[in-house]
Amino acid sequence: MKKIILTALFATVIIGCKKEAEKTNENISTTDSTNIQETAQPEMANISLKAVSTQQTADFLQKKNDTLYVTNFFATWCGPCVKEIPHFKKKMEELKDQPVKITFVSLDQKEIWNTEVPRFTLEHGIQDHTVLLDGQLLDGNFFTSNFKQWTGNAIPFTFMRKGDKTDETLGMISEEQLNEKISSLLK
Repeated sequence: MKKIILTALFATVIIGCKKEAEKTNENISTTDSTNIQETAQPEMANISLKAVSTQQTADFLQKKNDTLYVTNFFATWCGPCVKEIPHFKKKMEELKDQPVKITFVSLDQKEIWNTEVPRFTLEHGIQDHTVLLDGQLLDGNFFTSNFKQWTGNAIPFTFMRKGDKTDETLGMISEEQLNEKISSLLK
């Protein structure tokens, strides 16, 4: 009889400890995820990327004045796109007092416009220079009306315009190429 009572008491203590450990782990998990969300949410809440239409994009690409417009079409999942972002950021810093406007056009799917794209742009420090364009709306007419080379078949793609002079780079642009092309167009 003593053995049965001791076994029952021992089982009750073990089960009670297990439940208490689960409660503690739940509290830790809840607290940890709450803390993470509280620190991440305010930053993400401040990022509101502007969506542009194909017509607005075409109008922007056709601007002809004394400003050099550098437009980089990218996606967050594109490895070469990610590799060239530091080159553009460096040029933005170097040319901040000159008539140069560098814009990143995200062609990511609309489903991630409010989640992944803002996170990505914040992480890479380009949130103030990025717009969203629904790549599903781009057709052959958009490409032939705006570009000599690009048919929309690959990214990254960089388009530069200053006045009537243009330059197109299909594929990843190196830092040297970017410097050379910008210098050439600024002359």
